[in-house]
Amino acid sequence: MAYPKKLLNDYETIKVDLHPHWWFFVRPVLALIASVALGVVAVIFEAHKYVLWVVVILIVASLIWLAARYAKWSTTNFVITSDRIIFRNGVIAKSGIEIPLENVNTVLSHQSVFERLIGAGDLLIESAGETGQQRFTDIRGPGDIQNMLHAAREDNNARMYSGNDGQRAATDVATQLEKLEGMLERGTLTQEEFDTQKRRLLSD
Repeated sequence: MAYPKKLLNDYETIKVDLHPHWWFFVRPVLALIASVALGVVAVIFEAHKYVLWVVVILIVASLIWLAARYAKWSTTNFVITSDRIIFRNGVIAKSGIEIPLENVNTVLSHQSVFERLIGAGDLLIESAGETGQQRFTDIRGPGDIQNMLHAAREDNNARMYSGNDGQRAATDVATQLEKLEGMLERGTLTQEEFDTQKRRLLSD
């Protein structure tokens, strides 16, 4: 499930929209394979019916686990837009984190030897404001995503602080204020953080 475009701000575009790496499914898939293999062995050796019932229960439980895992995977999004980083998850009740690109201070990626082999890893993002330090796990190609994030941040800064055209600069300030108001309404920013960002924009 892609990140809903109706939740984007005006003129905001999506640069990256990721679900977790396929490694996210390994444990339930292994459990399903093991329970099916156990069932095959039980049938071949004509095990007692109670053993067969236990195997059936294990297979059903593994299928339910896999289905729940898929539901979580499909509703988990790591998104980089032209304005912000968004992490959103939840099948019914949604929760998430939003970090404006201008607040991002440091982006670090981490991969173990095994994670490098399968193309997965973690991103650690340090930002100003209430969010502080955030770790995002099971990211596909974290090194590439780190580079994309740096590029998106540079584009955002260039757009915000170009100042070559007075009218364009005024429009950019108005757009940024609208984004900040939206984040305040969604609870992503506190009133104090909103006031600080607003003063900074109006003083530039």
